[in-house]
Amino acid sequence: MSRLQPRLKALATSNISSQSASASKEPPSKLPTPLSRQNARLPSIDPLSERATLFLIRRTLCSQLGDKGRSSPAPIDELLPPLTSSNEVDLQLYAFISIIIREFVHTWYTKITPDHVFVEEVVKIIAHCTRALEQRLRKVDLESVLFDELPDLLDVHVQAYRASQYPLHPPPFESDPRQIYHSLWPFPALSPVPDSTVQYAVQEQVENEAAYRQLLVQGVLAVLLPTEDLENDCLTALVGQIFSEMILGGGIGGKASEPWLLWEGITKIAEVIQAQLPKSKAQVRLDRSNSDLVNSAPSVISRKTGKGWKVAHSIQKTFWLVLQYVFVAFTAVRFMIISIATSSALPSRIAPSMKIIGSAHSKDDVEPPSLTNTTTTSKGRTPPLKQPILKMKIWSCVSNLIDLEARMPWLYATISMLQWGAVAGPGKVGGTDGMIDKLLSHAIQAHVLDLALLPTLLRTARAALFPNNTLAPPRTIPSASEQVLIRHRCAQAILSLIPAKIQDVYFGPGIERRVREVEDALDIFGDSYCNKHLLYGVVELIIVRLIPELAEKGVEELLEERLSS
Repeated sequence: MSRLQPRLKALATSNISSQSASASKEPPSKLPTPLSRQNARLPSIDPLSERATLFLIRRTLCSQLGDKGRSSPAPIDELLPPLTSSNEVDLQLYAFISIIIREFVHTWYTKITPDHVFVEEVVKIIAHCTRALEQRLRKVDLESVLFDELPDLLDVHVQAYRASQYPLHPPPFESDPRQIYHSLWPFPALSPVPDSTVQYAVQEQVENEAAYRQLLVQGVLAVLLPTEDLENDCLTALVGQIFSEMILGGGIGGKASEPWLLWEGITKIAEVIQAQLPKSKAQVRLDRSNSDLVNSAPSVISRKTGKGWKVAHSIQKTFWLVLQYVFVAFTAVRFMIISIATSSALPSRIAPSMKIIGSAHSKDDVEPPSLTNTTTTSKGRTPPLKQPILKMKIWSCVSNLIDLEARMPWLYATISMLQWGAVAGPGKVGGTDGMIDKLLSHAIQAHVLDLALLPTLLRTARAALFPNNTLAPPRTIPSASEQVLIRHRCAQAILSLIPAKIQDVYFGPGIERRVREVEDALDIFGDSYCNKHLLYGVVELIIVRLIPELAEKGVEELLEERLSS
């Protein structure tokens, strides 16, 4: 049987010897080692993965805690106090805390002492504050904050900025745009308006801003901290310094107010939205292929008849157009029927206590909707009804941003009339707790305020703020030409979200013209000093909604009440 098997070919000894000789001549540094081969096979670990996140938290916050004597490491929720009611959210928040403590606390604290008691106390204080904030967050009307109050701040910023940039007098009688903006939106912490020619004014404004941040953080700590921690002046001073200077000062009052950084943030948001949108290009290719087939057919049939083909083509086009309109009408009727049927089963936006109070008065005696407060006051006043979603400031803010009233007054008037008819017309389907109001509220709760989206948002924010779970290298401020290019890319990213047909109707022909007009709209973030008004206003609004005590009492009064009790 061995004779029937094919004989194997003998290897060429000359080749082997030449290869071994050439290999022996190579320097030792180029020879592959087992360790290098093993490292080459290891895939790179994603810094946003759960494994890398757990490793970061354990190495920074749990190095001195109870893993000794265990065969497997203890879970994070057993070693660290809970921050919220969700373990997924806690994991992402502890990743943020780990990076901040490692980069801003360990760099100087480990040089003083190897003890980790201070870090443990800081973590306990943060956990106590986050749990208290979560309980307060459940009582906040997030729909009103996100779609009414925050857009109202943005709308005020847009109107004040555009008014400040509009020249009333020719040079040399023109006014400083920052002075005009600050007069329209006065903010004591940003007074006086910084002027490069007056050095003491710049220094005074910086000191006022720092004092405002300290006052804001101390007010939050005075309400949220437990009494025993509030009595520790050293601990509260250190924690207050971390939040006021490193987070508010370096983040909100520093980098986040720069125009180029805001434009880059808008660009990234537009890119994320573009990635989540359904792929409409496939439909475009399908339409193009169908049109190519239709257009290629006459090249074959034109030899036989030309006029007959045009008639057949027009009939076919009319048939498909009528079919599309029938399908759209059927879909619209179906959507209306389903909406009417399901709106009655949706939860009410009015609290039961407000319904009882409202039923005790006539419709003319009920207070008008308020934009700020939706809870029962301590003085026994009648709680106002919630603002209808159709009347919230988000719609007027978007209209002002895109200059709808100036560009298309007929469309602006039509939408305004439809809005009025839905809110105050027959049936009041758009009024508070109406059919449209319930449907919009349900859509917001399902797609915007879904808690399942929070861990993903925190993970994305960590990737943007701390790439590879570390501080990004200090970025040089872009030059004027680079900032113009950043704004240009931001305008292109925004235009990519708008369908081409809508662009043709709204902007008219010309791509460069469209980009230039979007750039003009983005100029509302063109001044860092004006941006601080908006950002500090947003921070203050959120804090006051979460801690309404700060709107009624001062920081010293709150501290006296806590410490005396």
